[in-house]
Amino acid sequence: MSIDMAQFHQVFFEESFEGLELMESGLLNMDPGSVDDDEINAIFRAAHSIKGGSGTFGFNEIAAFTHVMETLLDEMRDGRRPVTSEAVDLLLQSVDVLRDMLAAARDGEALDQERIEAAQGELERLLHAGAQASVPVDTASPEAAAEARCLGWHIVFRPLPQMFRTGNDPLRIIRELAELGELRVEADLSALPALAAYEPEDSYLSWDLRLLGETAREALDDIFAWVEDDCELLVMPLLEEAVSAPPVAAPVAPEPAVGAAAAPPLQAAPPVPERRSSGDRRKSERRKAAASGGGGSIRVDIGKIDNLINMVGELVITQSMLSLLGEDFSMDKLERLNAGLEQLDRHTRELQESIMQVRMLPISFSFSRFPRLVHDLSAKLGKQIELRMSGENTEVDKTVIEKIGDPLVHLVRNSLDHGIEMPAERRASGKPECGVISLSAEHKGGNIVIEIRDDGKGLDRDRIERKAIDKGLIEAQHNLSDKQIYELIFQPGFSTAEQVSDVSGRGVGMDVVRKNINDLGGNIEIESDPGQGSAIIIRLPLTLAILDGQTVRVGDETYIVPLVSIVESIQLKGRQVKRVAGRGETFKLREEYLPILRLHQLFGIEDARARELDEGLLVVVEGEGGHCGLFVDDLLGQQQVVIKSLEANYQKVPGISGATILGDGSVALILDVPDLMRLAGQLDAQQLRQSA
Repeated sequence: MSIDMAQFHQVFFEESFEGLELMESGLLNMDPGSVDDDEINAIFRAAHSIKGGSGTFGFNEIAAFTHVMETLLDEMRDGRRPVTSEAVDLLLQSVDVLRDMLAAARDGEALDQERIEAAQGELERLLHAGAQASVPVDTASPEAAAEARCLGWHIVFRPLPQMFRTGNDPLRIIRELAELGELRVEADLSALPALAAYEPEDSYLSWDLRLLGETAREALDDIFAWVEDDCELLVMPLLEEAVSAPPVAAPVAPEPAVGAAAAPPLQAAPPVPERRSSGDRRKSERRKAAASGGGGSIRVDIGKIDNLINMVGELVITQSMLSLLGEDFSMDKLERLNAGLEQLDRHTRELQESIMQVRMLPISFSFSRFPRLVHDLSAKLGKQIELRMSGENTEVDKTVIEKIGDPLVHLVRNSLDHGIEMPAERRASGKPECGVISLSAEHKGGNIVIEIRDDGKGLDRDRIERKAIDKGLIEAQHNLSDKQIYELIFQPGFSTAEQVSDVSGRGVGMDVVRKNINDLGGNIEIESDPGQGSAIIIRLPLTLAILDGQTVRVGDETYIVPLVSIVESIQLKGRQVKRVAGRGETFKLREEYLPILRLHQLFGIEDARARELDEGLLVVVEGEGGHCGLFVDDLLGQQQVVIKSLEANYQKVPGISGATILGDGSVALILDVPDLMRLAGQLDAQQLRQSA
């Protein structure tokens, strides 16, 4: 019976992309000249796993490319090659190439052979140009170096107790080694327990192995690849003894059939042992990067699944209790019925929260791309920049993670290009040459707040003001605050860059960033301190599936206003309202004049009960960097609503972001506050043209 290997492809690609994340993160943390053993081993294992999986599933070109990367990493791991900035940069570029190869294989697209060959050629050039002796020897005297040569390998093989349970057999490993050359075997029985404590399925023996002959280290790695998580392994080259060294007795082989011939005196070279850690630690390192936020699948912590199953169990019990009450109901059971309904309500809400937790992922999946971005762009711009991240474990809905990535990339690039000064400029202003960009996330009031903060030069208010006047966005005689001036950078096509680069300067980014943030139901603010730095603050809902909203009534219609957009609700007096010719009504709130949007006029509702402003209520909301008041008949209450896409089920409606079904079965529309403000601005402009 043949097995369709395609059914395993999705898991392979997910694990491979996780391995690439691990490799990239490790390479960025690697300091040239000094290498952490655990770090380089984790990078090597990630490459080795991708190579093995690629070969298994028939992606031979991926396996061949990864093999060259693995060879370079192996030489670094064994100390045969120093870790240089050139090698790290080349490996980072190779990770990019490998990521594109995996994406092409996943999507069934053709590979970019020219790019692959160029990258592989660079790797091979580095391998050959910096090739060192595979075995480090004492080069104090040429005679000693000439006499010392590798005659084989000394291997200490200690299987972990669980090896047999994984389907592996140490005897098979030893037999494969014997096929490579003359093998001397010595068993270590010291860990063998007393018969009463003996567990037949556990492994207790370890072996001291000496393999004689010219065998490549890669051949040993291939043999032990399948058990590297289930054993402790020590591999050292065997060097021919120098003339002046005392003889070393060869170990006696317990199995003459394996190796009985005499051999020259041997000694193990001590400088470069490669110690493999226990299986549990290696597996935990492999899982440092969890499931990717993109794609069609999601990995869920088993604790969340257990909690979900418990909630379903409680719900089933409550449903059974209510069913029994319904079969023979009488008024004396009314109290029990009410208690059962309250219990059902509580369990339903807990089940809802548990299900939402399944979709929650740490925002580190969005943050993980930025160390590489800062590393590459700072080198390209000639700047010294340190990236500090905090709150990476803050959880947010998977859909939010998928959609917030591009806006964050643009904001970080802006901080790199416009915010942080050149080292000489920072030095002249008394700052450290190395600038700092801080990226943080935290939960606040049912939302997630993301900050991109830098210690650069801040926004140039005068320059933004001049540019806005030149473009006709504001009048020369205006009365705008600093914050309102800063908000102008979100206007389409607005840019203060003196020259266009491939990083920024075309003025086609910040308006898209704001639109994307608004589409997620969030808002964005700017803070700036000239000469000290600036900050972009983003507030987003934790999930796009459920919304905390304020229910309002306009005539016979019910609308939902997102709580995240609401500042306050007030009742106006007629004398507070001012009318600006051709620009509608405004009211003064704490030294700021805000426009009034009458919802019954915007949506053409004829039966609105409140026609005069002192008959209804004004809901003050924020969006598009400003505030306005929504005039409604009444406030009905706050509630959580499940968002349904109006565009998918009907069509896009201006000023409406979605719909929901209320408890009485009626449909309520969810207001899109930023879009409402844009719509009202367009209507005001139209009225102004008509009056003119």
